[in-house]
Amino acid sequence: MPNSLRPPVWRRLPVLLVSLALVAAACGSDDGDEPAGSAEGSGADEAGSLTVYSGRSEELVGPLLERFETDTGIGIEVRYGDTAEMAGQIIEEGDNSPADVFYGQDAGALGALSSEGLLAPLDAEVIGVVEEQFRSVDDLWVGTSGRLRALAYNTEAVSEEEIPASILDLTDPAWEGRLGWAPTNGSFQAFVTALRVLVGEDGARAWLEGIEANGVTVYENNVAIVEAVAAGEIDAGFVNHYYRFQLEADGSDMSDVENHYFTDGDPGALVNVAGVGIVEGTDEQASAERLVEYLLEPEAQEYFATETFEIPLVDGVEAAAALPDLTVLEQPDLDLAQLEDLEGTLALLTDVGVL
Repeated sequence: MPNSLRPPVWRRLPVLLVSLALVAAACGSDDGDEPAGSAEGSGADEAGSLTVYSGRSEELVGPLLERFETDTGIGIEVRYGDTAEMAGQIIEEGDNSPADVFYGQDAGALGALSSEGLLAPLDAEVIGVVEEQFRSVDDLWVGTSGRLRALAYNTEAVSEEEIPASILDLTDPAWEGRLGWAPTNGSFQAFVTALRVLVGEDGARAWLEGIEANGVTVYENNVAIVEAVAAGEIDAGFVNHYYRFQLEADGSDMSDVENHYFTDGDPGALVNVAGVGIVEGTDEQASAERLVEYLLEPEAQEYFATETFEIPLVDGVEAAAALPDLTVLEQPDLDLAQLEDLEGTLALLTDVGVL
């Protein structure tokens, strides 16, 4: 909807914040499914210090942001929380927000902030190292790492040939009692938002109702889903690709768990990004720009590949895990900025009875 036709932010805030409260209370940060927390850099009182609102968990990206402090001498204070919650806080704070940088787990939250005019333009040359599909068309945000939607499945219970070509066909009664999902998870909600864009509101509703009718098992987060698949509690579950690899790296037995990746432009082939934007009106523009640049440098991209098992978005750095080539995957025809309507997705999930 054009900005001129959108109700003022203050009129929409009560609905938005109630929605965000539901998400935050249920799941916290999506990345690694870790609880929200806060961390303050050792140089936070130095000139050129930054305040970052992060929807990425401290466990996953805290070491990288600490490395930024050490390497650049720029102090940094990070406020961790759910991505939607952090974006909503910036919207609520408006011009009074202390945030200099927003670091989110998905493009939808970044799109929501840009649509409100709350993100400042980025250096086109700096973000040009990332393919256009993984950054804002108007240079207001840029993806820093990618993640694939996947169906984690138990190889003892399911053959890959048994998995349908489209995620939409998992509503078939043959899958009754065999699937798991985490409706409060931010990445799952981003997928449902993409589904609304790709197949329409009615199509998304029909899919949700079909999965519900199949007696899907509800889990608190993606880690619990993958663990349930490994234990044989369910045959398959909807997750992001990296949870299997993270659990394996932590010593969990994932020998019976594999990821299935949908292809041919199917909605299940969604590739979302974690990304960053500079908050409009910051007094620390230069330092904020340096952080954006830092997250796109080879060392940081290598960190995402080897520590969080995500997809590097800059040429020359390869993913550490065995992942399909994104060009072969054939992602759905979707502008990631279209994932901004979290409110509509939460309303749909609530109406269907999923939340």
